[in-house]
Amino acid sequence: MTTENFEEPIYREINPESNKNSGNVIKQSEVEIVGKTKISVEEESLGGVKFVIKKDENDNIKEIKFICSCGQTKSLILDYSE
Repeated sequence: MTTENFEEPIYREINPESNKNSGNVIKQSEVEIVGKTKISVEEESLGGVKFVIKKDENDNIKEIKFICSCGQTKSLILDYSE
C-alpha cells in the first residue's frame, strides 16, 4: 500500500512596487520577495463562478477572488494585522 502526499505548491510573492521601471521584463536584481503564497482554484459548476483562494505559507487566507463566467471579478482581501 503506497501513500502519496499531496501538497499545494508554494510560490514566491514579489513586491509589485519594486519593479516599476522594467516594463514587461522582470529582472532578479530589481525585485523584492515579500513572502510565499499558496494558490488554489475551485469552481462552482452551477453558477459558473470560480474561486481563487490565496493563502500564506501558514495556510492563513489572504485573498479570495470571485471570477464570473462573464469576466467580472471581485476580490476580498483579508488583513490580519492589528
